[in-house]
Amino acid sequence: MKIVGLTGGIGSGKSTLAKWFRQKGIPVYNADDEAKLLMNNDPELIKKLTSEFGEETYKDGIYNRAYISSLVFKNKKALKKLNSIVHPAVFRHFENWLNGLDSAFAVKEAAILFESGSWKDCDAIITVAADEEIRIKRVMERDQLSKEQIQSRIKNQWTDSQRIEKSDFVIYNNHGLDELKLEFDRVYKDLLKQYQSG
Repeated sequence: MKIVGLTGGIGSGKSTLAKWFRQKGIPVYNADDEAKLLMNNDPELIKKLTSEFGEETYKDGIYNRAYISSLVFKNKKALKKLNSIVHPAVFRHFENWLNGLDSAFAVKEAAILFESGSWKDCDAIITVAADEEIRIKRVMERDQLSKEQIQSRIKNQWTDSQRIEKSDFVIYNNHGLDELKLEFDRVYKDLLKQYQSG
C-alpha cells in the first residue's frame, strides 16, 4: 500500500483536498483528529501526558487543550516533549488503520507531517501552500482565533518553503476553490497513474 502524505500550514486548505480524496474513494487518515481522539481515549497516553504535564492536563476526564496549548505554544521544549509522547501513539494507530485497507494508495493528512518525522514513511508528499495573510484570514473566520494566536501556531510549524523543498507535489491555494480543484485533479491523476498498477 502506497502512502501519500498531505500537509500544509494552518489554513492552507489541506482539509479540502482530504475531503476530495475521500470523495474519490481514497482512504484518508487525519493524523491531527486521530491524535485528539487518542489523547482522550488511550489509557497509556493519558497516563504519560498526565505524568509529564500534571493533573490539569485532563479536566473532568477530557483532554484540556487550552491548558496544554498555553504551555507548549511559547515553549519549544514542552512542545517537543508533547510531540515525543503523542507521535509514537499516532504512528501505531496509523499502522493498524493501514492494515485493513484495499486501495491503490492511502492519504495521511497531517499539519506537522515533517515536524513529526512521519514524512519518512510516505511514498509521495503533497504540500498545500498559500500566502500567510490569506491563511490567517481563513483561520480567523473558521476558528475564531486571534491573529496573534494563529501567528504563534504558524511559528511552530515549518514554513511553506521548507515543506515545498521536500515535497513531490505542490498545490498553491491563493485563488479560490475552482483553481484548487483543477490542481487537485492534476495531482490525483498523476498519483493514480503511478500507483494503480501496483
